[in-house]
Amino acid sequence: MKLRQKLVVVAVLVIVIITSGLVAMRFADGPYGMLSGGAFSSGEVRSGLSDWSFLAGREVIEFQTMAPATARTIWLVVVEQKLYFVSGYMNTVVGKIWKQWPGHIVENNAILIRVDGAIYPQRLKRLLDEPVVPAVMRKFSKKYGLGSEDASDDAILAMVGEGDVWLFEVVADK
Repeated sequence: MKLRQKLVVVAVLVIVIITSGLVAMRFADGPYGMLSGGAFSSGEVRSGLSDWSFLAGREVIEFQTMAPATARTIWLVVVEQKLYFVSGYMNTVVGKIWKQWPGHIVENNAILIRVDGAIYPQRLKRLLDEPVVPAVMRKFSKKYGLGSEDASDDAILAMVGEGDVWLFEVVADK
């Protein structure tokens, strides 16, 4: 076999292995690092929370959308006991390919949050021009070193309003 043929065979095998791994993750109990996973299959379901202060120091947590039932890790901030998620790069090519969960939330905003083995049924509410948006986005920027802590309220509201970033508040499941 020629070198070129061997390289093609190796490349195809690598692609098959990576694809198989990603497909297998859809059946896993939640995410693995940055890789999305399947629906939660472990954890104790508890009633929803209204005070998320205990998560203030966490970098990431896991959450699951319901349709489709897939889980991922996400950045978070807590402001005045309320929990917020953000999805950036939404108007970029990479964001449109990689960040599909916000579109699923538009269709069905029910989620599950898993923290230390406890699962909390909740919902996500997208925020656009609410007064809390600039403060929450600044906290995300400061916590994760995004470099936009000094942006004006108008610039932040424009970024969120134009859909570059989707900001969500975690609200009680009803």
